Amino acid sequence: MKHLLEVSEVERHEPAVQVIRPGQPKERRRSLLVIAAMIVTALVAIVLARNVGAKPAANPAAATATVKRADFIRSIRITGTVEAVNFLAIAAPRLSGPGLGTLIITKLAASGSRVKKGDLLVQFDQQQQIKNALEQEATYVDFVEQINKKKADQTAAQGSDESALHQAENDVNSTAFEVRRNEILSKIDAEKNNLAYEQAKATLAQLRKTFDLKRQAARAELKSLEIQRDRARDAMEYARKNTGRLEIHAPIDGVVVLNSIWKGGQFGEVQEGDEVRAGVPFMQIVNPGAMQVRARVNQADVSMLGVGQTVRIGLDAYPDLSFTGKVERIAAIGVTSGLSDRVRSFNVLFSIAGYDPRLMPDLSASLDVELQRIPGALLVPRDSVRSSGNENYVLADDGGRYSRKPVRIDAENDIEAVVSGINEGTRILTSVSQ
Repeated sequence: MKHLLEVSEVERHEPAVQVIRPGQPKERRRSLLVIAAMIVTALVAIVLARNVGAKPAANPAAATATVKRADFIRSIRITGTVEAVNFLAIAAPRLSGPGLGTLIITKLAASGSRVKKGDLLVQFDQQQQIKNALEQEATYVDFVEQINKKKADQTAAQGSDESALHQAENDVNSTAFEVRRNEILSKIDAEKNNLAYEQAKATLAQLRKTFDLKRQAARAELKSLEIQRDRARDAMEYARKNTGRLEIHAPIDGVVVLNSIWKGGQFGEVQEGDEVRAGVPFMQIVNPGAMQVRARVNQADVSMLGVGQTVRIGLDAYPDLSFTGKVERIAAIGVTSGLSDRVRSFNVLFSIAGYDPRLMPDLSASLDVELQRIPGALLVPRDSVRSSGNENYVLADDGGRYSRKPVRIDAENDIEAVVSGINEGTRILTSVSQ
C-alpha cells in the first residue's frame, strides 16, 4: 500500500518518464521503468481505441444514392457519317475522242468555300485540247480545199468526157449517112463505110459506158475526201467541246466539299497539280441547310428501330455540338458483312434538326436513339438493385442502419432502373459500398 502511494505521488508530481539519477537503488529504477512502460502502453491503447471507433466518413456520392423521380430514357448508341440531303457530285469529265489520258488540275476551289451558281469550281489543263483543236481545224480546212479542187477537176473531166461523147454521136450519125450512099458506091467503099459505122457505134457505146463509170469513180473519190473531212471536223468539234468541259462551273449555290480519293498510293483530297482519272467524283456542292446522318445498324439492333423515333446526334469532332433528329428511313434489305456471310447490316437514315456552320459532310457522328421514355419514374442506380432468388431488393436507410427493401423493376437501361415499392428520397446503398 505504501508502495502504491509512492507511485501515485510520483505520477502526480513527476513526469511520466523520469531521469534516473545516479545513486538510486536498482529496484526503484526498475519499478519506475515498468510504470513508465505501462503508462505508454495505456496511452497507445487509448489512441488505437479512438482510431478504431472513428470510421472514416464515407463518400455519399460513391457509396449511396437517393431514389429520385425523373424521366426515364432507354436508348441505343449508333455511329454514322454526316451527309448532305441536297448535293451534286462533281466528277472529272469524260472527254470525247481517242488518246485521252489523265487530267491535271490547274485551278481548284478551296474546300469549305461558298460558291454561287456559275462560279468556277475547277479547271483542268487545256493546252493539249487546244492544240488538238487547232491541228484538227487545219486538217479540216485542208480537206475542204481538196474537195473543192477535186470537184473542179471532176467538172472539167466530165466536160471533156461529154464533149468526146457528143463527138462520138456525131461520128455515128456521119457514118450512118455515108452508109446510105453504099448503093451508089463500089463494094470496097461500101464495106469501108460499114466498118466506119460499126466502129463509130462501138466508140459511142464505149464512151457512154466509161462515162458512167468515170462519174461513179469521181463520186467515190469525192465521198472519200468528204468522209475524211467530216472526221477532221468531228475531231475538231470534240477538241473544242473538251476544252469547254475542262472548266466546271457550280450548278447550284452551296459549299464546296472535296472527297477523299485514291491518289499516290493513299487516300486524300485533290490539290492543284494533281492528276485525276476521268469519271472519278472528287468534289461535292452541298446545301448546308439540310443535313442527314447515314449509319449501318447491325441486324441484332435494327429490330429495335422504327421510323419517327427521336434521336440525339453528337459530332465526334465537336463534342460541344449536339442536335436532335428522327429516324427517317430503314433499308428493307441488309448488306452482307465483309467478315462473315451470316452477319447483315442495314442502312438507316436520320434527319438532323437545326443548322450550324460546323455541320459538314463526312463528319463522324454518334446517335442515341430513344427506344423508351417513362416520364416521372422512380429511378435508382442499376448497380444498387440486388437479387435473391426471384426477389429484387435494395438496401435502404432505416434510421441509421440499412435493411432490405423489396422492389419491382419496371424498366432499366445501362445505368438506371425504374422501380416501384419504395419512396422517393430514400437513401440506398450502391454496389460500390459492398
